[in-house]
Amino acid sequence: MSTDGYTSFTLKETPETDRPRERLKALGPSYLSDAELLAIILRVGIKGENVIDLARRLLAQNQGITGLASIDFNSLASQRGVGEAKACQIKAALELGRRYLKEMPEQRRRITSPEDIADLLMLEMGHLEQEHLRVVQLNTKNQILAITEVYKGGLNSALIRPADVFKPAVRNNAASIILAHNHPSGDPTPSSEDVRTTESLIEAGKLLDIEVLDHIIVGRNSYTSMRRRHLGFR
Repeated sequence: MSTDGYTSFTLKETPETDRPRERLKALGPSYLSDAELLAIILRVGIKGENVIDLARRLLAQNQGITGLASIDFNSLASQRGVGEAKACQIKAALELGRRYLKEMPEQRRRITSPEDIADLLMLEMGHLEQEHLRVVQLNTKNQILAITEVYKGGLNSALIRPADVFKPAVRNNAASIILAHNHPSGDPTPSSEDVRTTESLIEAGKLLDIEVLDHIIVGRNSYTSMRRRHLGFR
């Protein structure tokens, strides 16, 4: 049994005070986990998997909320337990959140140092089993516009398409971006390939007038700022 008591019981068997909707009404949404909030959106689970377990699995399979936001509709709908109706609910909820941040710029998180990015991404990305490249898009005040996953697999400069990296930033009128990717080994030491990829994307950004501010390498419990190490940045 997990510590929150959901694994071995259906939600009907769970005390009302432990159910997501009841917890939200009693405590407010900020006290709920990502899985609990997603469970409220999904409403029901599937045979052999209650809605909390379904929400946890979807978050794990898609690398969290960022992954759910970036995956296309058909791919999301095809996952077990989702379907078109639940995929619509998930996408609609995420889009509302994105529009809220767009209309309320003062609520956006401001990035002032590599530590800010590490605090934001290290807990999740530090334990991924494959390399993932994410792009943090910033406005002119260094506030986060969006975080997009653009690549999964071995980070090879020959395979990373600048168009894929910069397209979301162009769409959001981002002034700058910060690259972030993880090393599944847990060691955040940049490789020569990391340096080549960084140099290539910096040059592409100059052509688009979108500055690459940094490239953060995420390890298990540590990180490296390539700008701070003067790797790829002149």
